[in-house]
Amino acid sequence: MAIYVSKRKSRPSKKTQPKEVCFCFTFLLKVLLRIPAVIFLSVLIFLWASSSIITSANGVHVCISSRKLNNLYCLSAGTRPNFEVPIAVPNNSSTSPDTKITNTKEIDVSSSDGVGSVKDNTDVSPDNTVNDNIKGIEKVVRENPQYIVMDEIIKGKYDEEIAIANKVVEDQMRLHRSWKSNRSLTACEGRGLYVYDLPSKFNKDLIGQCGDMIPWADFCKYFTNEGLGEPLSTEFGKGWYNTHQYLLEPIFHAKILKHPCRVYNENEAKLFYVPYYGGLDILRWHFQNVSNDVKDILALELIKWLEPRKTWIQNSGKDHVFVLGKVSWDFRRRIDSPWGTRLLHLEQMQNPIKLLLERQPWEVNEIGIPHPTFFHPDSDDDIVSWQLKVIRAARNSLVSFAGAARPYQPESIRTILIDQCTSASDKCQFLNCSSGGCGRPEKVLELFVGSEFCLQPPGDSPTRKSVFDSLISGCIPVLFDPFTAYYQYPWHLPEDHGRYSIHIDQEEVRHRKVNVTERLMNVSVKERDDMRRYIVFELLPGLVYGDLNSQLEKFKDAFSITVNNLLERVNILRM
Repeated sequence: MAIYVSKRKSRPSKKTQPKEVCFCFTFLLKVLLRIPAVIFLSVLIFLWASSSIITSANGVHVCISSRKLNNLYCLSAGTRPNFEVPIAVPNNSSTSPDTKITNTKEIDVSSSDGVGSVKDNTDVSPDNTVNDNIKGIEKVVRENPQYIVMDEIIKGKYDEEIAIANKVVEDQMRLHRSWKSNRSLTACEGRGLYVYDLPSKFNKDLIGQCGDMIPWADFCKYFTNEGLGEPLSTEFGKGWYNTHQYLLEPIFHAKILKHPCRVYNENEAKLFYVPYYGGLDILRWHFQNVSNDVKDILALELIKWLEPRKTWIQNSGKDHVFVLGKVSWDFRRRIDSPWGTRLLHLEQMQNPIKLLLERQPWEVNEIGIPHPTFFHPDSDDDIVSWQLKVIRAARNSLVSFAGAARPYQPESIRTILIDQCTSASDKCQFLNCSSGGCGRPEKVLELFVGSEFCLQPPGDSPTRKSVFDSLISGCIPVLFDPFTAYYQYPWHLPEDHGRYSIHIDQEEVRHRKVNVTERLMNVSVKERDDMRRYIVFELLPGLVYGDLNSQLEKFKDAFSITVNNLLERVNILRM
């Protein structure tokens, strides 16, 4: 609103105020009119700062949302990798209920003016993820050109902090890789491995409850052959089983009992393995109407069993290892959520090493190890035979995708990939898992062995078992999210991910800036062959878990690599 003041002298009047009063009123009005703009700009800066970055005495913490579990990944550019960010998120995600931050800000980007309001609240609405907040702020900026400079600052700072946080995770992965051992499996001198004989309620009794774990399926059949499942009748050769992705715990337990470095005297041990089937503990209650206290009982009893032991006390659990056959988020239940347990929130669980199918990015004591595949070789010859079969296979499809859409995940790129694949059916094969097409392992393997590239978008979590199925089939995985593999498996996949995969930014796919099939057509035949030979001859043996009685001499499987590196880490800690 403009104020016009005439320069013409007015006639004297008894009712008019002195000129000085009029001037003061006009000046005051102008000042007041400028205040809303200043407040608006201040609120904008506050919203940006509070929604994308949390600063503490330990560093900068950036949270980005997962389109798979609707989680927040909080990456810490600081000195405390286990910093807990007090933002509530839906479904499988979790933040620590014991966080020291008690006053957080809830950003409401749904307000009518588009600016969003800020209010103190310790229970932030699950729908208000960091990405939503940033989008809400950017919307305001776009609609107000006078704040274009602020738009550039927001984008620049956000990208800068994400880059810093990513570098921290990459440095953490390099630390994990520094623990890799070059020793042979039989070099056990000074590397004793002790396996706790836990009460059966922590492992074997859970297997006995398999019939109640997945109500609509016969889950018990997967527990045959000590977790490998039923043998598959395939043309691929020996060593193939119908292995379920959640049975890593009994498989690992059965194999470690036969490890050559196992000792039976606690005093001779350097590493202590705790055979608790935490993933199965979660599954038995997931579809049951029970309280959260019931879901946590077994985990708390386990800690109570371990804490008084001298072997635990002497190093505060740092030389102990847990193998958990699900993703980290399943063991980090929020206070107000029914999903999973609180095992990994417990103070006593911070020091031990946890091996999981999917690690939480800022937890230095969590390490990802491969999902179990369908291939469990018994001998070196089994591996060599399969390598030759894979490298000679006729790959008639350029691209394939085995999966299903995620209509309940608006940010998922799967629907776009499916549309692109089906519209280029001469080059891309789509196997629809939502209609049961992936129920037979043979069908999936045939698809992957016959394809040059296998699309691996995030699903219900960032990682996918399908990544490992494609790798052992010689099908080059196409990844869209670094959390799917690059920030997960330091002991089994190399730091140079360009040697075994193609990366396409999922944001480009989401905004339809790239046609994935057309992009892959530009990868030369030589590049494909070089990557495939590296995958098959260098990586494949270390991505499979050998048969329980396997006699591998030439190769190290995923299990051997894992245990050797664990023993190496313990030696480093004791130096």
